[in-house]
Amino acid sequence: MLSGEFIPAADKNSRQLFVVLHGLGDSPAGWRWLPDALKLPSLNYLLVCAPDEYYGGYSWFDYPGDIAPGIHRSRKLLFELLDSLLAKNFPADQITLGGFSQGCLMSLETGLRYPHRLAGIVGISGWVFELENLIRNLTSIGKAQRVLITHGHYDPILPFAEVKAQVGQLQAAGLKVQWNDFPKEHTVHGEAEISVIRDFVRAGYAVTGK
Repeated sequence: MLSGEFIPAADKNSRQLFVVLHGLGDSPAGWRWLPDALKLPSLNYLLVCAPDEYYGGYSWFDYPGDIAPGIHRSRKLLFELLDSLLAKNFPADQITLGGFSQGCLMSLETGLRYPHRLAGIVGISGWVFELENLIRNLTSIGKAQRVLITHGHYDPILPFAEVKAQVGQLQAAGLKVQWNDFPKEHTVHGEAEISVIRDFVRAGYAVTGK
């Protein structure tokens, strides 16, 4: 079972929830700044801790090396987490799933395979695992998910051109992927990127009419 840090919305009656997955070597503490930055008073947050210890932080899967076993394990754990949130009266269409780097990969891998429509999926500075396999196994629900992917022109870890090509393949497969790129490295590009995320997240809840 995954652990996480819950940050309640200013609107105590809101069931809107942003499930946030950190990157390699980070922890929920690394994303406590997000609620103040997004300024969405109706949004609750669950900052999730990855399952494996990694040099004082945590990781979702082994990197480098054979990443597949850890990804499959973490996807199963995230499915269980989302199911538990549904049982706690957070409807799937009120949940945004998003993350950075490894957390981006896990958000896409989990959200696009999850059997319920989410409010949206946000992927920041990450990549797609086994892209062809993911596309081949997409369900009608997976194809209907709203997706935002952002990346930096100067990312030294995940080359911009490779990630952009992956996004193009997702779009060609019929996915609703919004793509935004920024003059950044492997990080978040301040308010310019935050505003894109804010607008995408807000629009996801407007779509549901809740």
